[in-house]
Amino acid sequence: MTEVIIIDRGLEAYEQTHLAMKDRIELLKGGERAEIWCVQHHGIFTQGQAGKIEHLLDLGDIPLVQSDRGGQVTYHGPGQIILYTLIPLKNFGLSVRDLVRLLENTVIAQLADYGIEAKACSELPGVYVDDKKIASLGLRIRHGVSFHGIAVNVNMDLEPFSRINPCGHPGLEVVQISDLIGDTRLEHVAKGLSGHLKQELLALASHRMTGKTK
Repeated sequence: MTEVIIIDRGLEAYEQTHLAMKDRIELLKGGERAEIWCVQHHGIFTQGQAGKIEHLLDLGDIPLVQSDRGGQVTYHGPGQIILYTLIPLKNFGLSVRDLVRLLENTVIAQLADYGIEAKACSELPGVYVDDKKIASLGLRIRHGVSFHGIAVNVNMDLEPFSRINPCGHPGLEVVQISDLIGDTRLEHVAKGLSGHLKQELLALASHRMTGKTK
C-alpha cells in the first residue's frame, strides 16, 4: 500500500540529518513508502558535488561541509524550512526531472497562497521572486530512492549568503518570505509545503496504479 509520511525533525545538525537519510534509503528502496522530512539546521554552508572553491568568498566562523548532493554551495540556518524528500522514484512514476519540477511547483504554489508570484528557471534550478532566489534545490539518487531536497527561505538571517556565490552564481541575490509579506510562522509554511507535496505524490501513485490495472 502506497503511503507518504511527513516527519517534523525540528532543528538539528546537518550531519545528523544526512546520516539518518542514508540509513533510511536501505529501508525505503523498492517499496511504496515515501517520507517528507521537515527540518531546520544550525548555521552551516554545504558544498555540493559540483562545488568550486572560488565560490567560497569569506566563510568566517560558519562551518563548511562537503555534501553528496548535486549543485554548488549554499547556506542553511534557522528560519529556513528544508523538505528532505526520500522517495522511491519508480514506484511513484517519477523521473529525476519530474521530481525537480514537482518540488519547484510545490514551492511556487505555496508562495501563491501568500500572494507572492514566483517562478522556476530552466537554466538555474530553484525558485525565484523577481530574479532573487527564495528556494534552493539539490538531490541525489541512491538505489532508486531520492534524498536531499529543497530549502525555502522563510524568516532567517540572510547575511551568510553574502559570504558565498549562492549556488555558484556571483551576484545572485536571495530573498525570503518574511521580506515580502512580513512576519511568517515557520510551522505554517512547513505544514503547507509538506501537505501539498504529499497530496501530489499520492495523486501520482494513484494515477500509476490506475494505469497498471487498465
